[in-house]
Amino acid sequence: MAGDGGPRLDRAFFARPTLEVARSLLGCVVHTQLSDGEASGRIVEVEGYLDASDLASHAARLKRGGVRSMFGPPGIAYVYRSMGIHAMLNVVTEAEGRAGALLLRALEPLSGIDVMRLRRGVDDVRLLCAGPGRLCQALGITLGDHGTDLTESGRIWITAGSCVDSVSVSGRIGISRAVEESWRFFETGSPFVSVHRRGMALPP
Repeated sequence: MAGDGGPRLDRAFFARPTLEVARSLLGCVVHTQLSDGEASGRIVEVEGYLDASDLASHAARLKRGGVRSMFGPPGIAYVYRSMGIHAMLNVVTEAEGRAGALLLRALEPLSGIDVMRLRRGVDDVRLLCAGPGRLCQALGITLGDHGTDLTESGRIWITAGSCVDSVSVSGRIGISRAVEESWRFFETGSPFVSVHRRGMALPP
């Protein structure tokens, strides 16, 4: 049920600068409770996207539709389709009225691994949630989950998790604008990170 695990992250957790939330979100746990089973995974990789000043952000290029969710309230899910195929789960950050979101790029599977394997058609646990499209498929997250309030939902929620000893940063992946920004954060040395495990380690 929604109360299981560590304390659920509340709206105040997300109502902070996006890049500050990015680092503290690593190690937290995403949960889903669906009709075909429950699943959870520990966050090991995220990417930050900011307001219209960030040329790689949807907020800089799109004005209608789901992108309006990037302006809040903080703690809701911004889910969009990538490449016409994959659902991508973002968590909205910043104070309401200011655009910001974190793309969840990879998880370390914790529970419901057999359910994840069925949903993904993959056995290797390292590949179940290694990538934003893969983790949505493994957790059963779809475009229909766009706008879900992660601070209250019993379908998708995030709880506090274990501390990450070392965090690395690198450039964001799969973009052509603002490539110089090192706004991809990941757990140093995690075998569950999606790709490109080399980066600059941040001070503790």
